[in-house]
Amino acid sequence: MSPWLLVAALAGGVGAGLRYLVDRLLTPAGGMRFPWGILVVNVSGSFALGVLTGLGAAIAPELSLVLGLGLLGGYTTFSTVSVETVLLAQRKRRRDAALNLFGTLVLALLAAGFGLLLGGGIAAA
Repeated sequence: MSPWLLVAALAGGVGAGLRYLVDRLLTPAGGMRFPWGILVVNVSGSFALGVLTGLGAAIAPELSLVLGLGLLGGYTTFSTVSVETVLLAQRKRRRDAALNLFGTLVLALLAAGFGLLLGGGIAAA
């Protein structure tokens, strides 16, 4: 096995820890009506992955593996968005559930697109 895969796996653990910290910082102790922490995590992670992808060949493939697959793969989470959406729907908060699901999708796509533009601009400079 490549040592870079091991480093990427370790970076995934760091990313998961960062996700937890960001979510806890943005979620009060008593909880909140809407899962803002996970939304921020997924949008910021999508932006960062967009930048990384936009940089393309300007960075080493090993660094791209560690940061993209490892760190950002551990940081972002589709499964938590899914669970939060189902929990909101079960609590009869269907509007919040739809906002969480579609808001995450739209904002993450926009963030990734802006990240791609920024990364591509940096790589071209």
